[in-house]
Amino acid sequence: MKQNNIHPFAVIHSESKIHESVKIGPFSTIYEDVFIEEGCWIGPNVTIFPGTRIGKYCKIFPGAVLAGDPQDLKYNNEYTTVEIGNYVTIRECVTINKGTEYNYKTVVGNNTLIMAYSHIAHDCVIGNNVVIANATNMAGHVIIDDFAIVGGMTAIHQFCKIGKHVIIQGGSLVKKDIPPYIKVGREPLIFEGLNLVGLKRRGFENQDIELIKDIYRMYYGNGMNISQATIKVEESFAESIYKNEILNFIKNSQRGIVKGYASNSFSDSDSESE
Repeated sequence: MKQNNIHPFAVIHSESKIHESVKIGPFSTIYEDVFIEEGCWIGPNVTIFPGTRIGKYCKIFPGAVLAGDPQDLKYNNEYTTVEIGNYVTIRECVTINKGTEYNYKTVVGNNTLIMAYSHIAHDCVIGNNVVIANATNMAGHVIIDDFAIVGGMTAIHQFCKIGKHVIIQGGSLVKKDIPPYIKVGREPLIFEGLNLVGLKRRGFENQDIELIKDIYRMYYGNGMNISQATIKVEESFAESIYKNEILNFIKNSQRGIVKGYASNSFSDSDSESE
């Protein structure tokens, strides 16, 4: 490290591995067994505990704490890590706990934004290009797939899985799995149609959007239960990446998926926003 990149009031353990281009602000503490790659900025008052791996060009704002011990009574000081990808922004006072023997690591993918006061618990796996808004709290073992957006002050139950390109209304209580490409909101949390704006922004073709919409009509618009809808989807649609992703997600759901409107009506309005 270049000494002029490190504030004299920062505390850096001699056994940490930090690229010379990394800038570190005052009163930050970096422990041993920490790896930080090139181009990162570590702001003031950041604490980075052993077992942290940070990729390239990340920004970590004041008050963040990485690789703190899991808040899990089963944790027995086993060696675990936190792995942060490239171009990740971690805002003020975010806490990311390291893994337990269940997965041995907590992971945050590339190009992800984690806004202030959010908490990512042990063994969570966050994908690429995810946005987690302010004061989101997730329990252990949560999985969030690529391009998902989680509204502020959302609470996510342990072992829940959130599919790719999902958008979650702020203030939600997530107790069930959320299949890919959809929008959820209200209380209790329900399916509210496709994330149409998000899909269009990311270049989905109209024909693919219509296919996804038709598949979800089977689950949320025809009055069938999940098993019946799954059989109908398998029989009615040709093989495609979207069909397979939706079916695999639903078939592998351990907690069950979010429900639809009580009336079983399907909303496909283009007014949905992100």
